[in-house]
Amino acid sequence: MTHLNTFEIFLLLTVLKIVVVLVITLTAVAYTVLLERKVLGRMQNRWGPSRVGPFGLLQPLADGIKLFLKEDMMPLAVERPLFVLAPIIALGCALISIAVVPFGQQTLYHGVDLFQISDINIGLLVILGVTSIGVYGIALSGWSSNNKYSLFGSLRATAQVISYELALGLSLVGVVLRAGSLSLRDIVNSQSHHGMLSWNFFGGFQIVGFFIYLMAAYAETNRSPFDLPEAESELVAGYHTEYSSMKFAMFFMAEYANMITVACVATLLFFGGANTPFGHLFDGVFAHGIIHAVLPIFWFVFKILMFLLLYIWVRATLPRFRYDQLMSFGWKFLLPVAMVNILATALVLAFRG
Repeated sequence: MTHLNTFEIFLLLTVLKIVVVLVITLTAVAYTVLLERKVLGRMQNRWGPSRVGPFGLLQPLADGIKLFLKEDMMPLAVERPLFVLAPIIALGCALISIAVVPFGQQTLYHGVDLFQISDINIGLLVILGVTSIGVYGIALSGWSSNNKYSLFGSLRATAQVISYELALGLSLVGVVLRAGSLSLRDIVNSQSHHGMLSWNFFGGFQIVGFFIYLMAAYAETNRSPFDLPEAESELVAGYHTEYSSMKFAMFFMAEYANMITVACVATLLFFGGANTPFGHLFDGVFAHGIIHAVLPIFWFVFKILMFLLLYIWVRATLPRFRYDQLMSFGWKFLLPVAMVNILATALVLAFRG
């Protein structure tokens, strides 16, 4: 009977965690869109959304209602099953990867970690694998639309993601070598001893790896200056030209969910995850009660917010690449530099050991 009760508690807590994390992630996606519109507005010396609700805070709700109520147009010549499946794959893969992200300090209740849905020993590989499957959604959407612009956009996206996936994966090998594990929880714990000095970006000298990751991540998420798959001046709207209503909204949500995933991975691997930048300096002050559990979540969210602001800043500042520049940059610059970074990290660890 005891085993049954333990299983029931585990099942209940896991379902509760999934629901809470999904709700928070989807809310974060909606308000990341608002954040982008407001910050871009300020950078371009205008207001951004300001009419719906106080300071425009209800704008994401208004946009969601508008997209939900719009007519769902489906051209006659599309490949219907794949046309419908494509946005589901894109959004599903974007949301699944959140399951292995530890967003707070390990806090066990009846043997269940409250601040991570699933702690598996190859969490990093799961994120890389799931996000790389998301490109099937883009590829299928372009092909099934029976539209030349959509096909061009999906071909560009597929080539771009495959090209930069390699550099992105290799940029993280240095971090894995330092931590000696593919578990995201172990990688975060390896950066917890001396605050900022233990983080892979500062103390681990993975600065080169971080910038390779950052540039490859911009390309992976089809964001400016690598937004060629949906270049409005050339391809109308790229791979989602024929989509409308909630199918279009699902692609839109997938893009911003991928941005949040990229920010989570960068935070976990290079900036200590939920660890404080001050190490154990204030442990005596914040060692008790709810503050001890909530403070790491604050640091984690703060770091993610900084990455999202960087995303928006880059979009507001840099012009779009030419396609040949995009491919050359990935294969001729990022890939060789990522390999040199791995070699240098391995040599340093070998001499230290």
